[in-house]
Amino acid sequence: MTTYSAVVTTGIYCRPGCGARPLAQHIAMFGHPAAAEAAGFRACYRCRPYRVAGPVPATAPELVCAAVQQIINGALDDGGTEQQLAASIGISARHLRRLFGQHLGASPDQLARSRRAHFARRLLDDTDLPVLDIAFASGFGSLRQFNRIMREVFRDAPASLRKRRHRADRLAADGGLALRLPICPGYDWDAVRTFLAARLIPGVEQVEGSTYRRTITVADAPGLVEISPGDTNALLLRVHLPYWEGLIHVVDRVGLLLGVHTDCSAGVSALLSDQMLGPLIARRPGLVIPGAWNPQELAVQESLDARPGALAEFVASHGTPVPGLPGTLTHTLPSQLPGSGADSGTPSEYVALRQGRRDAFPLEHPCLRAALADLGLPGPREGWRPWLALAATHLIAHGDLLARDRAPATA
Repeated sequence: MTTYSAVVTTGIYCRPGCGARPLAQHIAMFGHPAAAEAAGFRACYRCRPYRVAGPVPATAPELVCAAVQQIINGALDDGGTEQQLAASIGISARHLRRLFGQHLGASPDQLARSRRAHFARRLLDDTDLPVLDIAFASGFGSLRQFNRIMREVFRDAPASLRKRRHRADRLAADGGLALRLPICPGYDWDAVRTFLAARLIPGVEQVEGSTYRRTITVADAPGLVEISPGDTNALLLRVHLPYWEGLIHVVDRVGLLLGVHTDCSAGVSALLSDQMLGPLIARRPGLVIPGAWNPQELAVQESLDARPGALAEFVASHGTPVPGLPGTLTHTLPSQLPGSGADSGTPSEYVALRQGRRDAFPLEHPCLRAALADLGLPGPREGWRPWLALAATHLIAHGDLLARDRAPATA
């Protein structure tokens, strides 16, 4: 888990590894950047904590994780309130704030504010977008609100903050907009990309070399996202959109798809000691639980997987053709898909796994069943709790490997 150190004599907080060396008695520790900011500290100009991942601790309760995921999806933007957020997960706003304070050190509103401000600061560093475009791309309702919150969080105006960026910060892209997507130390992009490559939607998703691409729809207009290796503790994200308003929500959905918003290190440490599962964890300890761009897509894919060619037929029937896309990409899919069953309130275990439910273990998944059979196990072991979803992800990845190894023999 990443911890942030704040110096009470200067009012500045830093990420691990910062060159500052304050006296120990002057340091306060925080588990999340939003917590340090809620306590009145600003980000260090030297180590720039907003450029590293600030994931939710894996030990946080499911209710907190569910609320954070809704915040990432924009529940507190455009007039959303803590009361509405709390009601959506079945608790009171007071209890929600208490849980957030206990496990994150900040309220839901403070977390949402910090996320918007940190995203805007990365855009100021990485891109040459005008300040007005950055304000709306980051989910702020007005330029005035943007300036006020940036001054509250960073103690400076956006234009002055941009002047502080380093010469090497700006990312140049051949078309689209390039920016850094922070990841936790040890995150294994190769393992995550391989997991996604084994279950691509034809015409909508593509893996080419070290790059993953997928088409998206933004307000009924086509778009494209590309993810490839980047700097230390960051992936490189290229976004091709018709406009930049609400860009933060697109980037956050990419983060959910790639599983970068949750720290799995505690689960990895616990499962490594298991005699049966430990060797699989050790093979790819940086594999996280990939999320989903759209849970309905997962439900459709799961229902059609047993019929060869059925998913491609579905894309051709219900998708929108888009000319000029790279590689094998041909279509976008609408946000609402017919016949998915994803909104029934009882998603399958596999869909629940990809939506972040920690105890999901999809025994019906063929790759998971194959992996269990290879290990000589009938089902999950009790010692895998409370990390069943992480265990299932590693087993599915092992099942993918078994399927690839057996493919030539059946060809």
